[in-house]
Amino acid sequence: MKKLLVGFLMAITCGILWAQVTKTADSKTVTVYTTADKSTLRLTENNTKLVFKEFRQPLETEPCVFVDDTRTFQSYLGIGGALTDASAETFAKLPQAEQQELLTAYFDPSKGIGYTLARTNIHSCDFSSDSYTYVKDNDAALKSFNVAHDERFRIPFIKRAIAAAGGKLRLFVSPWSPPSWMKDNNSLFQGGKLLPAFSQSWANYYVKFIKTYESIGIPVWGLSVQNEPMAKQRWESCIYSAEDERDFIKNYLGPTLQKSGLGEKKLIAWDHNRDLLYQRASTILNDAEAAKYVWGIGFHWYETWTGGPMQFANLKLVSEAFPGKHLIFTEGCQEKFNLDSVYNWSLGEKYGYSMINDFNNGTVAWTDWNVLLDEHGGPNHVGNFCFAPVHADTRTGKLIFTNAYYYIGHFSKFLKAGAKRIAASSSRAALQTTAFANPDGSLVVVVMNTTDKKMPYSLWIKGKGAATESLPHSIMTLVVK
Repeated sequence: MKKLLVGFLMAITCGILWAQVTKTADSKTVTVYTTADKSTLRLTENNTKLVFKEFRQPLETEPCVFVDDTRTFQSYLGIGGALTDASAETFAKLPQAEQQELLTAYFDPSKGIGYTLARTNIHSCDFSSDSYTYVKDNDAALKSFNVAHDERFRIPFIKRAIAAAGGKLRLFVSPWSPPSWMKDNNSLFQGGKLLPAFSQSWANYYVKFIKTYESIGIPVWGLSVQNEPMAKQRWESCIYSAEDERDFIKNYLGPTLQKSGLGEKKLIAWDHNRDLLYQRASTILNDAEAAKYVWGIGFHWYETWTGGPMQFANLKLVSEAFPGKHLIFTEGCQEKFNLDSVYNWSLGEKYGYSMINDFNNGTVAWTDWNVLLDEHGGPNHVGNFCFAPVHADTRTGKLIFTNAYYYIGHFSKFLKAGAKRIAASSSRAALQTTAFANPDGSLVVVVMNTTDKKMPYSLWIKGKGAATESLPHSIMTLVVK
């Protein structure tokens, strides 16, 4: 009798514990935010939260997005955009109210989309109104170095962005070309190469720039070696073969950063397209003396200029081959600006497609190109006009938010630094997805639908499902708490 009583009590206890576990799992709800074409939904929170119910084994006829938070991958660092001369100059033309609107929209974590990462150019790039450097010609000792050019527009803009982000913004810096007299073609443009005689002087230039910016209250988190080192452009550009970049890092830039007390800065190699990513990464990172200075490999999305797809497999290969290094998306935008196309839905879908797949293949951080451009897609001193997530019509002083802004926000607003990517898969190819576990325990699941069809599905986690639907040409963020 005593054994029966003990067994009965144990059964009751187990039943209570199981009920508590089930209740805990069932008590989690899902808040959904949606942006959709042909609707007014723009990062809009649904009025009704989703509730999980028992859902053991889905059938093939029951579409699902499966999430497994027991399988974790890379840690998330941040999302942001570039604070270029063009963005700063356009910003300065806006009325005060619209200036604040833009800063809040990008950098405020509650009222905006919470950018935590930024990039800026070391002297001029194509998205500057003119070409300039920080030193006089042939000043190899850099005695004339000064950033007076940036004090009118760019420095004030960056400082306001930092303030809008709550006083902290990870900023990395990139050069488009050494000064013309340091190059074999004696020009800022059309590629050319750094002359060996000026390798040390050029390495010192990065240090001068970083220390000058930091001395005026702009902390620098990292730097890339060279923007697009395999592109011969009609604007500021410079060519480095993989061996050139490896040796410049190993013999000049890395040691110079270390000796100057800047060894903690995150050094990013490549900073160009995914197509040559593995060749560049392996050449540099297989050399231990170069690799020790490199934090990660940066990449852009412009390999699509050939008409081919984005080459995400190259990211995965680098991530698997060099697990101690980081992948960071350093630039992307839609080119060939047309004001009539600012509301074209494909703008945002390109961002969503890239971000989902970049993160799923090991990327830790993602940086858009210009945060703001004018109604011409500039200013740009060579007419290389492009789209930005936000444009300013300087004729009226009004801001134009493209859907790309909202697509980026579906990631940046909800992911927190230190989040871990977790396993996420979809039973329908039309539903593209990625997922993260935030440090506070919440799960963030992004689902994108680029088809013309509404697609009902269930968010499935550990034998429980929450039913919802994906609207045609939409992106949704599901936050599980």
